[in-house]
Amino acid sequence: MERRGACAAALGLALALALSACAGDPARQPGGRFTFENGIGRAADGPFMAQFGTVTGGYSRANSSNWWGAANTVDSFSRLDEIFSASISRRGDAAMPLRRAASEPSIAYDRPTHIGGGHYSLERYLAANPATGLMIVRDGEILVERYQYDRGPAHRLTSFSMAKTLIALTMGVAVAEGHIRSIEDKAETYAPSLAGTEYGRTPIRHLLTMSSGVAFREDYTGDDDVAKLSRASYGGGTPGGVAVVRQFDSRHAEPGQRWHYASSETFVLAMVLKQAVGRPVADYFAEKIWRPIGAEADATWMVDRSGQEVGYMGFQAVLRDYARLGVMLANGGRVGDRQIIPAAWLAETTRAHFSAQQVGRGYGYGFQTWIFPANDGSYALLGVRGQTLFVDPARRLVMVHTAVRPSARDPGGAETVALWLSIKGQYARIARAN
Repeated sequence: MERRGACAAALGLALALALSACAGDPARQPGGRFTFENGIGRAADGPFMAQFGTVTGGYSRANSSNWWGAANTVDSFSRLDEIFSASISRRGDAAMPLRRAASEPSIAYDRPTHIGGGHYSLERYLAANPATGLMIVRDGEILVERYQYDRGPAHRLTSFSMAKTLIALTMGVAVAEGHIRSIEDKAETYAPSLAGTEYGRTPIRHLLTMSSGVAFREDYTGDDDVAKLSRASYGGGTPGGVAVVRQFDSRHAEPGQRWHYASSETFVLAMVLKQAVGRPVADYFAEKIWRPIGAEADATWMVDRSGQEVGYMGFQAVLRDYARLGVMLANGGRVGDRQIIPAAWLAETTRAHFSAQQVGRGYGYGFQTWIFPANDGSYALLGVRGQTLFVDPARRLVMVHTAVRPSARDPGGAETVALWLSIKGQYARIARAN
């Protein structure tokens, strides 16, 4: 479930960011919404409070039947692993240190005209956008760490489709270790229960690039195929495993011919990964990626009734650990001298196998990853309703954004892209000056 193509409108804007000491920042002054402690800014409220509840009365408590409703998302998006069954990726003994800048930069950007335009500060961004968490990190140093709606560093915030990229990264480790001999192999080679299905006949490569050719409708109308997938997987409507995807078994194209976004393809990849390594995805991911990046907290994965991680969504982690993941990616898949993600695999993951023109959403598409069309090596992990992890390896710059946007098609995603491009552009200018 990805954030939709409204982001494309922001890509051509002229954007600006000015860095300065934050002594004049109104949020730090008496009466500002944010309170700061050890460099972390927290606000008990946020925009659109009438929708979510009140600070004094508390935010609406969600359950498995109402969690998707906008009024309940402040709660549900920060504890989906309590509402639904989940497996755990355990942290290691030592967290990777993240330095903190002496002062938070003052940030400005040009707001997209289709949502009102104007020159906005970070404060105005947060006042206008329902972000639950925002973190900006450069070269391992935290520049900004903010939370709204009474969320904080201990909340495990959900990924939505950012999880898809994690499945692809973990699969790269499995390929390097020989658990998967070739991504030209068909999915049924490793997940025999898929034999005889269209997904089983599809080479892994074309699942990675969302080009299986299997028919699937994902438009968030409530009666589309992704709704059926959700009910069948973490919703518990089937026994799990192949029963989740057997309902999607007709073909509209041959594998590799055309890009077509389908969350079911990542579910199939998660099945292949689990069977290939002979362990739950959560365990393998924890050993190969989560503990090596120095995560400070456990992460969780939503599962179906069989215990299979659904993979296409439902990963939960604290904001700083999303940032640590981004730092590792910005460093070419390395932590220190250790290569966590094979370099060749990361290069293929973050290369546009389908161009922005072929995809039609302002991004190209790699292995379960969105590629900025600027050809500067930057890319994004995207999830509906405002979940983003932007990575710019050239400048070792990362931005993590979690949110409770009211719908899957909310146009505010373009504003998040505008904010990112402004920050990215400023550091590009600094690098050129040096």
